[in-house]
Amino acid sequence: MAPFRRGKSGPRNRSTNPRGASKTGAKGHRGDSRAISAPKTATKNIFQTSRVQELVDGRSESPDSIRESGSPGSQSDELLSHDETSGSDEVPEKPYSVLLRTLNPKLPHNEPRKKRRRLASDTLPAPIQDPDALQDVEDEGEFSEEGSADGSDIVSSQQELDSFTRHFADTDEEETLRKIQAAERNQWTVEKTTASSSWSSTLRRPITSGEAVDDGTNLIGVQNLKVLKPKLKSFAKAFFANTDDLTTQLAASMFSYRDVLYSARTLDNADTLRTLTSLHILNHISQTRDRVLRNNAKLSKSSDGEDLELRDQGFTRPKVLVLLPTRQSCVKMVAAMINVDKPEQQGNMKRFEQSYASVDDELSPDKPEDFKDLFGGNDDDMFRLGLKFSRRTVKFFSQFYNSDIIFASPLGLRTVLGGDNKKADHDFLSSIEIVVLDQSEALLMQNWEHVEYIFEHLNLQPKEAHGCDFSRLRSWYLNGHAKYLRQTILFSSFNFPALNKLYTQSMLNTTGKIKFAMVHKGAITDLATSVKQTFSRFDFTDPTSEPDDRFNYFSTAVLPSLIKASSRNVGGHQGILIFMPLYADFVRVRNHLAASSSTQHVSFGSVSEYTPVKEVARARSHFLSGRHSMLLYTERAHHFRRYRLKGISRIIFYGLPENPLFYREIVSGFLDSRFSDSNTNQRHTSVRCLFSKLDLLKVERIVGTKRYLSLLSDHGDTFDFV
Repeated sequence: MAPFRRGKSGPRNRSTNPRGASKTGAKGHRGDSRAISAPKTATKNIFQTSRVQELVDGRSESPDSIRESGSPGSQSDELLSHDETSGSDEVPEKPYSVLLRTLNPKLPHNEPRKKRRRLASDTLPAPIQDPDALQDVEDEGEFSEEGSADGSDIVSSQQELDSFTRHFADTDEEETLRKIQAAERNQWTVEKTTASSSWSSTLRRPITSGEAVDDGTNLIGVQNLKVLKPKLKSFAKAFFANTDDLTTQLAASMFSYRDVLYSARTLDNADTLRTLTSLHILNHISQTRDRVLRNNAKLSKSSDGEDLELRDQGFTRPKVLVLLPTRQSCVKMVAAMINVDKPEQQGNMKRFEQSYASVDDELSPDKPEDFKDLFGGNDDDMFRLGLKFSRRTVKFFSQFYNSDIIFASPLGLRTVLGGDNKKADHDFLSSIEIVVLDQSEALLMQNWEHVEYIFEHLNLQPKEAHGCDFSRLRSWYLNGHAKYLRQTILFSSFNFPALNKLYTQSMLNTTGKIKFAMVHKGAITDLATSVKQTFSRFDFTDPTSEPDDRFNYFSTAVLPSLIKASSRNVGGHQGILIFMPLYADFVRVRNHLAASSSTQHVSFGSVSEYTPVKEVARARSHFLSGRHSMLLYTERAHHFRRYRLKGISRIIFYGLPENPLFYREIVSGFLDSRFSDSNTNQRHTSVRCLFSKLDLLKVERIVGTKRYLSLLSDHGDTFDFV
């Protein structure tokens, strides 16, 4: 498999090139190949002065604002911060001398003071859509300087007893180290809770001293958590007034900085989850900025001989990474954040709308609602976007090293991190403190290897300094323990093995991790067609040999009867659909049908996610007319296209689909159309499903939580449902 294979990009069958470039919005992200670099003569001074240089010369234009008025830059421009593209040939003062002199309110009259930009009037207008009209707020180091010089408008550390402080700031290093060691040894306490008949939760926390340590962040009501900044409390109060118990418990876990796996995402609660996530992310960004500004105020008041140890920063500025499947999903998440934050100015908003919110064409009205939700609008799966927040503004398309939040698709971010590329860079991921995966089930259908690759490059030691002030760097960044304090939040419509692997191997939070699981009624209970469904269990010698054992069972126990029925072509048995969850199994069965002597008289067609449109139309036509007695059909082809196949009398699930909606659509939709289009009756139709004990999660979603254990543990290996 090629390292950057993207699979299918969506329902519009756009072509795929090796770089994964897309037609829509490509200009806003990759542009030309010219990169802006710093002069060689100033290279050795860049990292000493980059965070204080702009404090001295407040009159100079920000390179960010200069670039915004022109055309989008190259991929390397997107990663470089303006701190790296600016420099000075003069020998600078020591960074702390400049910083203290600049921030000290008792400066001599002959010393230059920082000039802050001001808007034309005290009353701010409505959000500005034109990027050229935006007045950027100057940064103080990494963060906005808005606020009083002494930090009086920021809550004091004595008053700020919340989850952020407990998790990131006032940590007990010895206790944290014990938790890290327990997480490395996979030693967790397990607390299971069944809060209702529809869902349950499992909380794991690292064991220290042989016991679970209560860190004060047990599941409690959100109203009792001192977590929100004042500017967000009014919105949160109205939001939580209409949430159910599950959402409240989810919010408590998120604001406690626990890792979260939430596999109960639906179309109905999608907006609620986006709003809750936005509230948490914006609160985290505000907490981080305010702590830095408060410590800056302390430094400005301290005397030259006073030794203050203020650890409040990471290697780089980006703190949040949000992985999403399409540009349209990015638009929805950004809209939720804007609704929560309500910034007075929005830089580059017009460019964002043109690049992300454009609609290519309308989807067919007979497509399912989940398909419209995922692929409606701009369904391009190749994008990356930086957002920079200040107290009053949000800036789109900020360079990664100047951004607070990075939105990206796995493919879009993978091309930046990637492989042998000389411009590959992952330093901007070194200080990520919150990772969010939304619509994980859609990411699974793209290329999950990209997600795993990204997680492998999170919180690594950077190759360059990038202007880092090491005197204020948190100790656990230096010790290489950042991944143990990172919060990971996974949202999905259902759980699957790859998601569980992330939960087990990549979610090592010292505060603990919680998994929310739904009680499934079963897809078989929601079918529009009454049809006999046979579930056949096969055994395997070990997990690595399961694909071979599945193929052997299919070729010896299932395929002979299909060949016999196809050769007789009586009783409406022609029209056999074989559903394949994995492309590798699809290729194996297709090659067997084409090369085996026992199937030389069997005519079959095939439809996969890689089949050209013309060949798909030909295969469907031949199958409907009876020229093909069998049709191979993959799960990813159904995910991206949602074909309505006709001419089906029997369905063989070579493996159960990951998405339970697909089982209902195929059994109810395909067989139901067969009943209405011909004289076939239900006596000549059937469904057969092959499964093993490794299909535990799939079986639970298909037959229901109350039934699936009996299918996996009973002595028999065949189970019928009508």
